[in-house]
Amino acid sequence: MCAAFEGNLMTSLSLVAVAGNIARPSRTAALVSGLAAQVAALCGGSLRLIELVDVGPQLFPSFNADGLKSFARENLPHAGRSAIEAIEAADALVVGSPVYKGSYSGAFKHLFDLVRPNALVGKPVLLSATGGTPLHGLVTEHQLRPLFGFFNALTLPTTIFALEDDFQDYQIGNTELAARIKRAATEFAELLEAKSSRQREPALALA
Repeated sequence: MCAAFEGNLMTSLSLVAVAGNIARPSRTAALVSGLAAQVAALCGGSLRLIELVDVGPQLFPSFNADGLKSFARENLPHAGRSAIEAIEAADALVVGSPVYKGSYSGAFKHLFDLVRPNALVGKPVLLSATGGTPLHGLVTEHQLRPLFGFFNALTLPTTIFALEDDFQDYQIGNTELAARIKRAATEFAELLEAKSSRQREPALALA
């Protein structure tokens, strides 16, 4: 079972899932929530799903008309600050975005523009994306992984890219995609367990 550690105390894992959809229903939200639900089932702990369709309007008040402190978090309504603080405080993240013009959505990028640069250092992140063509299949490597590389996050090597045809009525409808989701969730759970074991080692050595 996965766990987070604070000092020598084992705590329940806090998992936050971030879906970059700006509409509902959403294939991206279905993919991200499906991945996160499987990780949570393997690890236990708490799970919070953040969808850009909900929090996006709460993020743009960070802009100032005079251009000063254009990403000032104190300008945000409570819902916007809460989403950012949840991302920063999470033990692990599952993230995904629809592909627009070969990249993640602008709202998704703006959300992470508001995250403190050092807030995700070493944080495990599972990457995913949805798109309308296989030509966008490497967006997780060319766009998402460099973004979280800037934060020095720990991204899982395995990523998930899903096509529109993989869904039926905005729900996962492809058995091959379901199998890939299960594999990625299992690998992510193993990464979380290995990370918590390494955090435990100094405490065990002192016992």
